[in-house]
Amino acid sequence: MELRPMRAEHLPLLHLLDADPEVMRYLTGRARTPEEIDAFWGPRCADTSADALGLGWWVGFEGDTFVGWWDLGRSDSDVGAPVRGSAPEIGWRVRRDRWRHGLATEGGRALLGHAFDTVGVRSVWAETMAVNLGSRGVMRNLGMRHVRTWQGQWDDPLPGAEQGEVRYEITAAAWRAGHR
Repeated sequence: MELRPMRAEHLPLLHLLDADPEVMRYLTGRARTPEEIDAFWGPRCADTSADALGLGWWVGFEGDTFVGWWDLGRSDSDVGAPVRGSAPEIGWRVRRDRWRHGLATEGGRALLGHAFDTVGVRSVWAETMAVNLGSRGVMRNLGMRHVRTWQGQWDDPLPGAEQGEVRYEITAAAWRAGHR
């Protein structure tokens, strides 16, 4: 798999992810409409502010086939918001027909290596719903450790929200100890 910086020309590919209700199950609880996808992703595809820090958004390809996206430091940030340079968040979204192929972990490992060995960040974190066992498994596969569970307050909670949210983290030292 190859990760490439996300740009405006990738916007049509992001429709493949966000239009799938199963891919969006733990994020919005439903597929996004084409208009919602364009409104959300259009500005993010054009935002290159994180590039100067070596962070940002990437799209993944197996050959010419788009398989998903990964991010480091921008997953829930508003466009134009400061990038978390010293302790960024990592995230991913993979096409459903590519689930259980190890791609989320492969892309995550590439970004963690980049974060710690190239960018020089101190730690990386990720969050998800406690019931999102797939993403939690990826976090564990990446060597991240569970550090917190909490109950969020939501206007329209998704099924499973009553089990809370979880946060996982990995430090540069832990990454180096486990991946050398």
